[in-house]
Amino acid sequence: MALEIANILIDKKAIDIKILYVAELTIVADYFIIASGTSTAHVKALCDEIEEKLALKGINANHIEGYKSGRWILMDYGDVIVHIFMKEEREFYSLERLWGDAKEVLLDNFVLD
Repeated sequence: MALEIANILIDKKAIDIKILYVAELTIVADYFIIASGTSTAHVKALCDEIEEKLALKGINANHIEGYKSGRWILMDYGDVIVHIFMKEEREFYSLERLWGDAKEVLLDNFVLD
């Protein structure tokens, strides 16, 4: 599912998409996906697209937070948690640094349809 979400983000022109394997570090999730949008409208559109595409496959988010402000949206899909940020919030909260011990899944290693 993490790669499928990354593919959706790529298609919608998300910026600096990262997949972190965090299963060895936390029980919260297996993967964190972190991406940025260029505006609050873009951040919301990225969230909407993920929600819509996964719902077509019968997969619904357990919880979504931050949609109203559109500056940092968290989408909880159980084993996969998606963080979609505006650039400033992403730099401030620096999840990549916070979860620096996580293994990054390199998207270049996968052919995404």
